[in-house]
Amino acid sequence: MLGREGIAGLVCLVLSLGLLALTRDLPQSSMVPVGPGFYPRIVLVLMAALSVMLLVSDVLAGRRGRPAPPPARARLNYGLVAATFGVFVVYVFLLPALGFRIATFLFVAVLQAVLEPPRGWRRWVLVLVVAVLTSWVTHLVFEHYLSVLLPRGRWTGM
Repeated sequence: MLGREGIAGLVCLVLSLGLLALTRDLPQSSMVPVGPGFYPRIVLVLMAALSVMLLVSDVLAGRRGRPAPPPARARLNYGLVAATFGVFVVYVFLLPALGFRIATFLFVAVLQAVLEPPRGWRRWVLVLVVAVLTSWVTHLVFEHYLSVLLPRGRWTGM
């Protein structure tokens, strides 16, 4: 019998394979060898592989006996989930005004601070470094490698 992880793996596997089948109908690009279906196929194949791993892991865990449920403090923290969702909503609303680079920097920094509040100045430096690198690397990959224009801010022009 499958546990929650096995059911989730099975659902994700079916979803990824179904979406992968739909990418066959995407048109091929005559200008470049990499068409519009290339990157979605990579993501969906990866999702399918991870789903199979989750499914196999759950089946093997079922044979060994299910582990005990986690202690109460390790269960889902609904306040943290709501705070994460709130930070994401603010990010979506600030994106057109501030632009991708600044809004993403703020999003990553604030989300890190919400998920695990930094204690001490070294942790704050780490939060800022991760936020700067995340914003910069994603900007470089999308703008320069993939040639995808990211949102510019109405207020900042960046």
